[in-house]
Amino acid sequence: MRSRILFLGTGGDISLTGRSIRSSGGIIIQTQNCQFHIDPGIGAVLKAAQYGVDIREHTAVLVSHAHTNHAGEIGSLLCALSHNGLDPHGVVIASRSVCQGLHDNIPRLTPFYKSCVEKVIMSEAGNRVGIEDVEIVALATHHTDASAVGFRITTPEFVVSYTSDTAFDKDLAQNYKGSNILILNTLYPFENEAQEGLSSKDVVKILKATMPNLAIITHFGSKMLQANPLYESREIQKQTGVQVVAAEDGLCVDPVSYAAELRQTTLSMFKAVEKDQVQSTRLPEEKG
Repeated sequence: MRSRILFLGTGGDISLTGRSIRSSGGIIIQTQNCQFHIDPGIGAVLKAAQYGVDIREHTAVLVSHAHTNHAGEIGSLLCALSHNGLDPHGVVIASRSVCQGLHDNIPRLTPFYKSCVEKVIMSEAGNRVGIEDVEIVALATHHTDASAVGFRITTPEFVVSYTSDTAFDKDLAQNYKGSNILILNTLYPFENEAQEGLSSKDVVKILKATMPNLAIITHFGSKMLQANPLYESREIQKQTGVQVVAAEDGLCVDPVSYAAELRQTTLSMFKAVEKDQVQSTRLPEEKG
C-alpha cells in the first residue's frame, strides 16, 4: 500500500453539504501498513467508493467529535466495514461525545455499531494510541462540543496533524509543531472574523508559529467558498512562506514528499501548476 492523504470531502457548513456542493466524507490517510478514516461525515461511504477506497481495508476510524459533518455516517461506515457486523474488525478512536452522546443525547456509536469493530477507544486530549507502527495522539480543541479533539498521526515516514474544528488559541498551536503536514479546518476567509472556527487570519498565526512543510486548508464554510479558497491559500502562503494547498473533494497528496528529511530532494519532483501553488493529484471519480 502506498502512502497518501485523500480528501473525501471539504465542506464544513451544512448549507454546502446539505446541497451537495461539497461533501464532508472525511480524510483517508494511508501508510504502508495501515488505512485510517478521519471524520466520516456526510458522503463518507459514497465518496470512498467514487475515489476507489476499499472501506474493508480500514485499520481504524478516527472521529473528532459528534457533529454531523464529522460523524454523520459513522454507522453506515462501520456496517460497510464489517459486512453489517458479520465480520468485525478494526478500531474506532472517538471523542466522548461520539461514544456517550453530545449534551446527554443518544450517542453516535450504538451498541450494534460498537459490535462492528474489535475495539472502541474513547479519546481525550493527550491520549496516545499505538496501532501497528503508527502513533495517534489526541489534541486539544476549543469547540462547542467540549469533548472534541484533533489528531496527530506519527508514522515511520511522515507526521501529519489535523486541527479538527477549533477556535484559535496560541497555546493550541504548540501541539502542531513538528508536523510535516498540517491540515486545518478553515471555516472563514480573511475578511470575516472567526466565530466558532478558524479563519484565514488564524491560519496565518498558526503557520508562523509551527512552520510545517505543507499546510492544507479544508472544511470550508459558505463565506469561505464565496471568497474562493484558492485565493485565500495564496494569501496565506504569501504571508507565512509556508506552502499552502486549498483542498477540493478528491484531492490526493503524497505525504512522504513533505517529510522533513526528504523535503529538499523531493520537492523538485513536483511541477507547480502556478508559482505559488503546489501540484497535487486529484483522483478521477469511478463510474458505476
